[in-house]
Amino acid sequence: MQKNGTIALTFHVLVLAFVLAPLVIICLVAFTPENTLSLPTTGLSLRWFKAVFAHPDFMASFWNSIWLAALSATLAVAFAVPAGLAISRYSFPGRDFLNALFLSPLIIPHLVLGVAFLRLFALLGATGSFAWLVATHIIIVTPYVLRLVLAALSGLDRSAEQAARTLGAGEWTAFRRVTAPMILPGITGGWLLAFINSFDELTMSIFVTSPATVTLPVRMYMYATESIDPMMAAVSALMIAITAAAMLVLDRAFGLDRILVGQR
Repeated sequence: MQKNGTIALTFHVLVLAFVLAPLVIICLVAFTPENTLSLPTTGLSLRWFKAVFAHPDFMASFWNSIWLAALSATLAVAFAVPAGLAISRYSFPGRDFLNALFLSPLIIPHLVLGVAFLRLFALLGATGSFAWLVATHIIIVTPYVLRLVLAALSGLDRSAEQAARTLGAGEWTAFRRVTAPMILPGITGGWLLAFINSFDELTMSIFVTSPATVTLPVRMYMYATESIDPMMAAVSALMIAITAAAMLVLDRAFGLDRILVGQR
């Protein structure tokens, strides 16, 4: 087995440090007791975390983001699983087009999507609706679910499913009791990635949210335009913690290598 040399390892460490350094700085600033953005040189304090939980606008936006991400991820799974089964198992006219259509939001800038949805909702008179906000997030997170479902289906041994059908199980029973448990890592991983991407989405959400449906990233952006204080660092640290916890749960449950890389 060929091992990485000293130069390669040094390069990897420098790249990793470059990526993680801003996150570490933000988390340290979040614990400052000062009124300005500064490292906690005089001690650690939970002052700004308490301020976040005491701020009604931030808490309302937090719950908006939680419900939005959960609904978007769940409905994205409902669309992606049947689409993945159709694309991976059947040959029909337009299959490649359907696959490209589902994955196209990955290559379209979210700024373009936001402007397009804003114009569409204005024409339909649907601005400010939480349901329409969910619909926009479903569009941008479905590709993440579909990619992982397709990866899970590509290496699936269908002999167990065929045996179930031979023994008298219907299509739905065979899928529910045989196929779904076998591709569960892909479904769960896709749901969590969709949840994280929906929860963190800012660029497109700026154009389609209303005062009643402001998400947490949009609230942070609005707050940053008026005041920059350590509370922003505290909110950012909480978002980092939520994302890290979700990835840790995914890794403990199924293993990130198995889901994202395809190792078994």
